[in-house]
Amino acid sequence: MAAGTKKKQEKGKTLVIVESPAKAKTIEKYLGANYTVKASMGHLIDLPKSRLAIDVDHDFEPEYITVRGRAKLLKELQADAKKADLVLLASDNDREGEAIAYHLRNAIQAKTGDTQIKRIVFNEITPVAIKEAVTQPADINEALVNAQKARRVLDRLVGYNLSPLLWKKVKNGLSAGRVQSVALRLICEREREVEEFIPEEYWTLDADFKKGKSTFTAQLVTWKGEKPVLPNEKAVNELIDQLKQTKAVVVDQKESEKSIRPKPPFTTSKLQQAAANRLGFTSKKTMQIAQQLYEGVNIGNSRIGLITYMRTDSVRISQAALEDVRKWISEHFPKDLPKEAISYTVEKKAQDAHEAIRPTYVTYTPDSIKEYLTRDQLRLYTIIWERFVSSQMNPARSKTISLDIACGDGIFRISGSKIIEKGFYRVIKLLSSKEEKEPSLPNVSVGENLEIVKFYPEQHFTQGPSRYTDATIVKTLEEQGIGRPSTYAPIISVLLERYYVSRSNKQLVPTMLGRMINDMLVEYFPNVVDVGFTATMESKLDQVEENQVRWPQMIREFYDPFIKRVEEVQQSLESYKGSLDEKTDFVCELCGKPMVKKLGRFGYFLACSGFPECKNTKSIPLAKCPRPGCTGDIVARKNKGRGKEFYGCTRYPECDFITHYKPLPINCPKCGQFLVEKYDKKNGTHKACINPDCDYLHSADEEVGSEHDGED
Repeated sequence: MAAGTKKKQEKGKTLVIVESPAKAKTIEKYLGANYTVKASMGHLIDLPKSRLAIDVDHDFEPEYITVRGRAKLLKELQADAKKADLVLLASDNDREGEAIAYHLRNAIQAKTGDTQIKRIVFNEITPVAIKEAVTQPADINEALVNAQKARRVLDRLVGYNLSPLLWKKVKNGLSAGRVQSVALRLICEREREVEEFIPEEYWTLDADFKKGKSTFTAQLVTWKGEKPVLPNEKAVNELIDQLKQTKAVVVDQKESEKSIRPKPPFTTSKLQQAAANRLGFTSKKTMQIAQQLYEGVNIGNSRIGLITYMRTDSVRISQAALEDVRKWISEHFPKDLPKEAISYTVEKKAQDAHEAIRPTYVTYTPDSIKEYLTRDQLRLYTIIWERFVSSQMNPARSKTISLDIACGDGIFRISGSKIIEKGFYRVIKLLSSKEEKEPSLPNVSVGENLEIVKFYPEQHFTQGPSRYTDATIVKTLEEQGIGRPSTYAPIISVLLERYYVSRSNKQLVPTMLGRMINDMLVEYFPNVVDVGFTATMESKLDQVEENQVRWPQMIREFYDPFIKRVEEVQQSLESYKGSLDEKTDFVCELCGKPMVKKLGRFGYFLACSGFPECKNTKSIPLAKCPRPGCTGDIVARKNKGRGKEFYGCTRYPECDFITHYKPLPINCPKCGQFLVEKYDKKNGTHKACINPDCDYLHSADEEVGSEHDGED
């Protein structure tokens, strides 16, 4: 009797399966006792890692298996499903989420047979959204599943055919990915531009002017009616000598006003860019924290998803959200509420499957919930909240005043802006703009004479192209139509994990290994790493999702010429393996045999040719030690404690020369010592001579260290 009662009580229950335990924990609080919420922990069924598992002769049908280590969890979910009357698959509302739901449905049906299985989707994890979703169950979206399947198959065909080729021809353990290889190409091409750029010296001239007790600084903007050309210190000093003989008079004053429109709420790429620029977050960190905010945070006694789904390329906002934010603005900043809601244009290439990223409840201001969030959660939530609320407020207005001061044939100019109508800036703190921070101008009029106090000549060097950062590579990928919101962060992570790219001062720098892989792919598989071709493939995947293209047909068009090319290269390409080991003039100090230059995971190094009998290795000399009389070489080293790289003399401790700047394979044309690559916030990345007494591309305030603050 008891067993029968128990079975009767269990019937009528609904099993909800989500992707993560955090999401399950949040949703469980919203649903009643008749609901059980479990987590699948992502994909339970996928392609095997050890083989291709794609039937290329029969419509590229993939062979799926239970992911290793996930069989127990799958059995538990199947058992839970048997006890339930209804199973609701609530994985993420995107291609990957739909594929997870599809495989779960098939696996559960195989064991339960008659259990009803439905799909639910939602854009935010709030009580209202979840309760509404469970009342609107639907079927699996087969088109979405096919789009995910097509991407998975496409990437598998590229990776599993190119990687063995790299093992055979270049080096064991290498791999190549379809979209990552395009990103690597962009980074390598930018690096080549950086290296080829030769900086040119130029000078600017500022001057302090005084009226009464007020002193202010202006910059020389024209000389004899043209932009001043000051190529060196001699030229600027000659100009100063002429200016000292003149008087300063205010000759023009201009005022202008401009309207500053608020920006639309965040898409995934724009959030990653803003978090990188404003908060210093990597794309991976941004998405990890956004996931936490989306899945749920404990706010007092309740648990709430604080933001909407964080993988989106749309700036669309729901009507309910618009009404909520307009109500909040009307209560707190009524003068800055537009008569009509502001609408933003969704880009043509956007899939528009989700709303923009926004707070689920605008009443949860950053200040009101800061005690419940970690520092990083609060900072990311703040920029999301500010961007959303400000997007529905009036534009700001700024006034710019510029003064022109004549000194003989020269015109000095000072400009200043100030906000005269704050508008949407009233809610912005972390995202505040330069317009708010400009200094105010002195109170002077046209015709007034000013006292020239002092001249400030300043040396500069022209800046070459900047290396990509997380923010700029994501921006470029988005603009070129490569990747999608869910792939931007993984693209960067994969390149770093494979050590094809490293980070330096937040910049993405290709390694020797990355450059070698890129050179080979560009030469032999130009289509695979072509930006336009990859963007076209992304567009075709979107068409699969929209049921406009059959995915096997799309794959066939790519695969047949691709695999033919792979076979040609397999036959014709000579192995790079022998060429990677270069003979050198260095002799092993342990056994006396010559040393060879080898390419390892972290770049080139020297290894004894007597391997495996002699396993001696050492760093490759990058330059000759610049200390007078020293015969040592400069090599890369690392501190024991922090693992931070620096460059020091091989004759340490006899010679204690070090520098934290990487030596370049370029000698200074003035003094013969080597050039280094420097970085600072003011000048960015630039080249300079290592010799502090040499002025070639060198700033006087930068000096080379001589104390050894670490040992290798």
